[in-house]
Amino acid sequence: MAEQYDAIILGAGPAGLTAAIYLGRNRLKPLVVDTGTAGGQMVLSHLVANYPGVETTSGREISQTMLRQARSFGAEVLTQATVTRLDLTGDTKLVAIEDEGEFEAPVVIVATGGTPRTLGLESEQRFKGLGISYCATCDGDFFTDKEIVVVGGGNSALEEAVSLTRYASKVTVVHVLDDFQAQPWALDEAKQNPKIELLNPYGVVRFEGEDHLEQVVIEHQHSGERRTISAEGTFVFIGYLPNTGWLEGQLTLNDRGEIIADEDMQTNLAGVFVAGDNRVKRYRQITTAVADGTIAALSASDYLQNRQRHDAPAVSQAKPAAHAA
Repeated sequence: MAEQYDAIILGAGPAGLTAAIYLGRNRLKPLVVDTGTAGGQMVLSHLVANYPGVETTSGREISQTMLRQARSFGAEVLTQATVTRLDLTGDTKLVAIEDEGEFEAPVVIVATGGTPRTLGLESEQRFKGLGISYCATCDGDFFTDKEIVVVGGGNSALEEAVSLTRYASKVTVVHVLDDFQAQPWALDEAKQNPKIELLNPYGVVRFEGEDHLEQVVIEHQHSGERRTISAEGTFVFIGYLPNTGWLEGQLTLNDRGEIIADEDMQTNLAGVFVAGDNRVKRYRQITTAVADGTIAALSASDYLQNRQRHDAPAVSQAKPAAHAA
């Protein structure tokens, strides 16, 4: 027989853990399920300096604090879990987990997050957090007065390149294609910035350095010419992959695979809410994920209260017998 919960939260990143904290404080019984470890992409941030109320910390420390808070309010958390079956239809949702059994709840919050696209280089893995970043807002100020590289040719890459000139002494934008895919206004703004150099069509071959990133080797896509760029930082902006492919057919997704929801985080299915980087949104920060988790939990709480009122036995409202005329 399936174990019963008030809500099942898929994902233990900042959105999922925040939702668990709020649901637990509301005296509800949430189960958090994650295929990896608690924290999601947040744990990759070695230094976080823009989380309100905390001067500096690490993504891992924030993750562990959130995890302790969620558990202190009664949330159960399963990590390294393999979901073998998921049914979001009907009044009761079902999640089956390998070696753990089946779990049911009237509410599911999908907070599975997403991951930035990577270049797929072995050296890229080596320097993650040691010079290579995927978030300019998170890490830009760590490269004040340093030379950096931005990889990508879309709007995000060029917008972030311009943004990073507030910190870096020089920003070299490397793009693998002959033409940039960004809108003309974004390309013009980058071209007009004296701190930005545009190099295309070049692809990144290798990242080099000792304890941290020191240089980037690039190769011209037609001539094969190689160049080495001195850089203490590289920001990769070549797209973002929401972790939603396994939800196709149950939830409404846009053409990028992001879950479509309203401002209350309600999806196309009653009782199913979304929170975090897997939904349609422009900005992806720890703070925006926390905000999504808060809204999803409060919306889920309202949904459960309305459901309880609807399911409660009707109170007799019998009218007294009419007097004879």
